[in-house]
Amino acid sequence: MLGTLIGLIQMLSALQDPETIGPAMAIALLTTFYGSLLATVVFLPIAGKLRARTLSEVTNLEIIREGCISILTNDHYAHVYEQLSSYLPEATRKPLRMGGKQKRS
Repeated sequence: MLGTLIGLIQMLSALQDPETIGPAMAIALLTTFYGSLLATVVFLPIAGKLRARTLSEVTNLEIIREGCISILTNDHYAHVYEQLSSYLPEATRKPLRMGGKQKRS
């Protein structure tokens, strides 16, 4: 946008000379094109990745917060596990083994 404004200022400052209007308008349009191209190809994907990483970080901090609160209130470990595992997708959750003993087949 800054390049477009500079091109338009050049164009409007030289209205008395019709031969300079064309090149100044070309600069304004060219900078608009480059700005929209860079925004679409470079900056929007970067913004999307930053948004996804921020959301992931916020979720991790919420899990830590809930875990700390549960530990401080002396909740049972099974309740803490169930509460914190609710943040994970159901397909990736692992069942909690009670009692610490494993069954042998």
